[in-house]
Amino acid sequence: MYKVISTFSGIGGSSQGYKQAGLRVIASVEFLDYQAENYRLNHPTTHLYQGNIRDLDPLAILADHELQPGELDILDGSPPCSSFSTNGIVSEGWGKVKDYGNKKQRTDDLFYEFIRFLTVIKPKVFVAENVSGLIKGKSIGHFNNFLRAFKAAGYITKAKLMNAANYGVPQARERVIFQGVRSDLNLEPVYPGSVGKIVTAAQALKGVIIDTTEDVSLSEIYRTYYSRTFPGEGMDKGSMRVGDGYKWFSCKRLHAHKPAFTLTAHVGSDLTHWSEPRNLYIGELKRLQSFPDNYILTGSRSRQAEGIGRSVPPKMMEAIGRSIATQILDKVSGIKQE
Repeated sequence: MYKVISTFSGIGGSSQGYKQAGLRVIASVEFLDYQAENYRLNHPTTHLYQGNIRDLDPLAILADHELQPGELDILDGSPPCSSFSTNGIVSEGWGKVKDYGNKKQRTDDLFYEFIRFLTVIKPKVFVAENVSGLIKGKSIGHFNNFLRAFKAAGYITKAKLMNAANYGVPQARERVIFQGVRSDLNLEPVYPGSVGKIVTAAQALKGVIIDTTEDVSLSEIYRTYYSRTFPGEGMDKGSMRVGDGYKWFSCKRLHAHKPAFTLTAHVGSDLTHWSEPRNLYIGELKRLQSFPDNYILTGSRSRQAEGIGRSVPPKMMEAIGRSIATQILDKVSGIKQE
């Protein structure tokens, strides 16, 4: 069974995808305590290193698992990406310590921490995920810097804009997926083709089990905006008069017969049902992000929703992991395909 180390693992979206693809995630790294706790509940056999990745020694992690540099099959990572907006504008907070979950840290340099791990661990293949804004506007300079760093580390690298809706995820979520194969293996990165038909929000939520004790009621501002929109409409950032002033907000209303909008860290409050004036239940959010119904989440509703929104959809990573296993790692191992 091919071995994976996952960094910036969150509640375990990528790890769940690799698991579904038949790979084994032997170790993971996560900074936020409440996300790490939910990771442990669902991946109890994976060695979780909870803490700041800047303080971790990749050689020590390899040693913990009796591996030498060059022996790991896949290094995976989804460095936080809040400094790159979806339209390619680099945040004014670049280089500054900011709130991230319930902690404060600088996040814009974390992609280079992933590259540090890559340079030391020297896996056969790496996979790194980031927002679509990385290949747009002013952010393209950072994108090119990452490509140069991957080449300098000894990898044949490609990057592809992938839409999760093409891989069985009921969500129109676009992400840049970097993939690199170590140069000495003389193989090119591979990406999976589309899997099955597009799944709509209504199809995904059919028969979902919900916790009716959850408070999914809308605040005044969202109730007002909901009444003014049609299914499939919304805005990423708008303002509405509240009392004597204005309040900034994001609000989107699902369309029953289309994939959901992109789930974000704020999905617990900014995504509404297509026919009922309410937010979505955690069980519904798990479905839209392609988590299994039995995926365990604890903590406040907002923290659970945040963890879901920050995750890589398991079904998309399952498709990526399976294509790497069959088209790259099997070849390296001398396994012939039927």
